[in-house]
Amino acid sequence: MTAMEHGSTAPPTLHDVAREAGVSVATASRALNGSARNVRSENARRVRAAAAKLNYEPHLSAQAIAKGSTRTVALVVRDVADPYFSSIAAGVAQAAEAAGLIVTMAVADGSSERELEIVRTLRGQRPQVIIVAGSRVEGAGTRGVLIEELEAYRTAGGRVVMISQRDLPFGTVAVDNHGGARDLARALLEAGYRRFAVLHAPGSLRTSRERHDGFRAGLRSWPGAGPAGVAEPVAIETAFTRAGGYDAARRLVERGIEDVEAVFAVNDVMAIGAMTAFRDAGVIPGADIAVAGFDDIPSALDVVPALTSVAVPLREAGLSAMRLALTDEADAPDVRLAARVVLRESTPPRQAGRR
Repeated sequence: MTAMEHGSTAPPTLHDVAREAGVSVATASRALNGSARNVRSENARRVRAAAAKLNYEPHLSAQAIAKGSTRTVALVVRDVADPYFSSIAAGVAQAAEAAGLIVTMAVADGSSERELEIVRTLRGQRPQVIIVAGSRVEGAGTRGVLIEELEAYRTAGGRVVMISQRDLPFGTVAVDNHGGARDLARALLEAGYRRFAVLHAPGSLRTSRERHDGFRAGLRSWPGAGPAGVAEPVAIETAFTRAGGYDAARRLVERGIEDVEAVFAVNDVMAIGAMTAFRDAGVIPGADIAVAGFDDIPSALDVVPALTSVAVPLREAGLSAMRLALTDEADAPDVRLAARVVLRESTPPRQAGRR
């Protein structure tokens, strides 16, 4: 007899289903939650029929405990305001939807300690996949503990993928930051530029350091530099944000830009902030000074002049991370994504005699 036949409005329970099917509660639970433990086909059929008859709705949290995971993918990003991460998230969401999974996102806000706290919390929620996106930070003091937390999660059956540098012992989708910045330096040299400034984050942020080092390597190795070579670029350290780019460009103007023809900001949001600072100071980007960034976020096309950048396939990074997560880890090599230079109006070819 159902709960409604008893005159009660209480929803049916798993005990009701088990009693209706003539099986134990444990058997009913395994039949409904898809557990790997065997249930006789006849018993499973009776349990499903009883659940349908009683209009029983399984409790999702209880199912997650029984199965060992939920049908979710947890994406951990460093900065929700940066379009870099929203593009990655779009790729993750596309691949997750195709696999019947739902994406949740947590923001570490640039803090390694917060990132670790999020991963600890996620372990208790048991997503099927944890994807951690964002530059690794050296000397943060959380690396060893983060590895332990993620190893414990993986041992329990979860999948872990990093979108960053190959630093932690998990499958990784990496971007060729060094090569992309090197190619940008060579492209600017070929366009006639010889005197540069680099707006970069602290060296502990590996993405910034790889791009800064790659740009300098491109300047040093360019065969057309001539006997005197190319001068070491002026380097200004700042935050890895739009506000950081604005502040660094303001400081560059205060210092004087007579010896600078082109500015490379190690990400696009910094470059866009720098362009605003230059305009505020009466320096016209693309005319008085060239500006280039890295990532080729959608906003790079919306600013005036359109921003020269290094295109990173960010959506593909998210798609690749999900493919890596859903592949047998023993057979899944790391993924390395190439970056390519896109020249636009913010770095016009430099004419002879022009400052």
